[in-house]
Amino acid sequence: MSKNPELEAFFKSEMEGVRRLGNDRANIKRFNETTPGTEIRRRRAVSDDKVDQDHLTDSEHIELLGPADILEFRRDGVQIGVFRKLRLGKYDIEARLDLHKMSVDDSRREVFRFIRDCMQYGLRTVIILHGKGERNPEQRALLKSYLAKWLPEMEDVLAFHSAQRQHGGTGAVYVMLRKNDRERQLNKERHGGK
Repeated sequence: MSKNPELEAFFKSEMEGVRRLGNDRANIKRFNETTPGTEIRRRRAVSDDKVDQDHLTDSEHIELLGPADILEFRRDGVQIGVFRKLRLGKYDIEARLDLHKMSVDDSRREVFRFIRDCMQYGLRTVIILHGKGERNPEQRALLKSYLAKWLPEMEDVLAFHSAQRQHGGTGAVYVMLRKNDRERQLNKERHGGK
């Protein structure tokens, strides 16, 4: 490895006047003082957990549905043609949540988080696989029954309907979500709204 005298001379000229630091090192200490940002993050973490746990019905009496029962719901303002298209599975499914083998409590938390995440990313049509409950000795679909109660409780859910056979039939449900704030703003800009 040969040295380049021109490069070495250039380096020395650039380094002229620079002096070497002693063994002084920066004094880095980690302080456990609470900053305003730390306090905000703590409050959010505690409130998010509370919302996850308390938002959806958990122990209230619900009507138990059977394996073949169809789930359907449509908020006022959702056009019949849009609902028909959802029912027929004509919209692209943008995300899916599988609740098989989950407890009711775990399912409740997962459904809430799933819908919240879908809204954050601007997803509009998703599917939730809940099972039919056919293996249940009483032929009751517990998760399906709770899901039929939870979804209308979520204001971001515009409509839902049991899926077509190729997507799980009465063991799954299509869910249509509202546009998130970003999508609504883009829509207003696109169509000249204020």
